[in-house]
Amino acid sequence: MRKPVLTIFYQFDPWNSSIGGIQTVVRNFIKFAPPEFQVRLVGILASAKGELEQWQLRELDGQPVEFFPLFRLADDDKRRLVPTTLRYAMSLWGKDFSSDFMHFHRLEPAIATKTWTGHKTLFVHNDIHQQIKASNAQSILWQRFPQAYFAFERQLISQFDQILSCNSESTRLYQRQYPLLADRISFIRNTFDGDVFYPLSPAERNERRRQQAIQMGLREDTQFLLFAGRLHPQKDPLLLLDAMALVSNPQAHLLIAGNGELRSAMLDRVNQLQLANRVTFLGPLPYQELADLHRLASLFVLTSAYEGLPLVVLEALACGTPIVTTRTGETPLLLHPDCGIVCQARTPIEITQALETVLQNPDQFPASACVQNALPYSAKSVIESVYADMLRQWQPHQASQPAPFPQELGLR
Repeated sequence: MRKPVLTIFYQFDPWNSSIGGIQTVVRNFIKFAPPEFQVRLVGILASAKGELEQWQLRELDGQPVEFFPLFRLADDDKRRLVPTTLRYAMSLWGKDFSSDFMHFHRLEPAIATKTWTGHKTLFVHNDIHQQIKASNAQSILWQRFPQAYFAFERQLISQFDQILSCNSESTRLYQRQYPLLADRISFIRNTFDGDVFYPLSPAERNERRRQQAIQMGLREDTQFLLFAGRLHPQKDPLLLLDAMALVSNPQAHLLIAGNGELRSAMLDRVNQLQLANRVTFLGPLPYQELADLHRLASLFVLTSAYEGLPLVVLEALACGTPIVTTRTGETPLLLHPDCGIVCQARTPIEITQALETVLQNPDQFPASACVQNALPYSAKSVIESVYADMLRQWQPHQASQPAPFPQELGLR
């Protein structure tokens, strides 16, 4: 009896240290796939080496995965004249990756998939309607053409058998917007990998923090504030720098992990605000290194203009690190009062006050409470549940015509 085939579509190279919530979701679906499934990924290559448009048998986190890179692109977290999502969608044109199950993490590729057969799932990672309305006109291209986006969405969304959103408000919005599809639309929890993101004892945490400070040439009692994500208007890291400039605590030092189009503007802002000795840019980091920083940080901070449910918040909580966040996305609904602060206004002053409150009162935000807050979002339990549902759907149809295997397409 053959295995059901799951093909995942997203424009990234999982063997590259690109930071992003969608990348994490895809990695987790590969890592926690049960042996009953054959998993494939249609992505891109970040490296100058390797063949394109050929199936390759690879391994990710100890799991076999069949990988099909469509094109080559370094620095996939930077915007380009032709959006990467559009280039990815057009690269699918004329191909047929029909599978028992197909997971899509952006809507745009669906322009090429209407005739493909199999159960299609769309993951909604942001409240796209709020995203398009966001005041920052440089955030995404669709903000310039909102009516065109909504027409585009109406044309494509009906081909999906299932729509999963990690934001409860976005779930309700889609159900209202598409009442005929309402029974296909549901909420899904985003997840963290508990094998990678876990807490240290208080003594270990303090020693790791002290060693990090010494390594960086900082005073031993330095308190680290951590931001990790794309340097992109959605995350509004310039607002974070403005808030950091107002922090009076001399022990506070901001670590910025990630890359993106705002890096140059952020470096300029650091110079303008005379923050060079209080902010360190780390660039994109591998998962384990990022987890190590979560474990030694005094807090994790997010100043986003809009969000779905940022996985990095769950990862920080799982490491016992409290959160300071703007009131965006699902985070304010899940964050317990003893695990961080939700800023009511997106202003430097309010964010600064929240940062200093957490730094000055660590006992009010204990690591044990943060870890408990994160537990329901464990990737192992959530993703295994999704696969179990898929298997229940597939079993009655297992005698049907097989989906094409990569071997038939030249797997290497």
